[in-house]
Amino acid sequence: MAQGSDSNDTSYKSPSPGSRPSSSDDAKKVMRREKNRIAAQKSRMRQTQKADSLHVESENLEKENAALRKEVKQLTEEAKYLTSVLSSHEPLCTGLAPQTPDLLYPPHHSSYHHQHITHYQH
Repeated sequence: MAQGSDSNDTSYKSPSPGSRPSSSDDAKKVMRREKNRIAAQKSRMRQTQKADSLHVESENLEKENAALRKEVKQLTEEAKYLTSVLSSHEPLCTGLAPQTPDLLYPPHHSSYHHQHITHYQH
């Protein structure tokens, strides 16, 4: 779109050939161009601000991502270490006999649960 043109402005009419536009038409044209210049300037400024904020957000997300990757690496190493400690300890520990479900989950003493448990056990 050419500078100074405004597709929404239907009030401006180009002068007919051979006639000189009046000074009020010239003033309107100058005012419209000035308003358009200011609007374009504001638009470019908003666009620049948006790009700047997206850049800052991108940098922050990259930092957060790097920190999370570092934490995942540390936790993975810790899990490997603890798994190896557990594996080396299991053969030495005699207290790790498999437990029966009754020891893991003591029976409920409520009559509602007892009725349903008894019903399913028969």
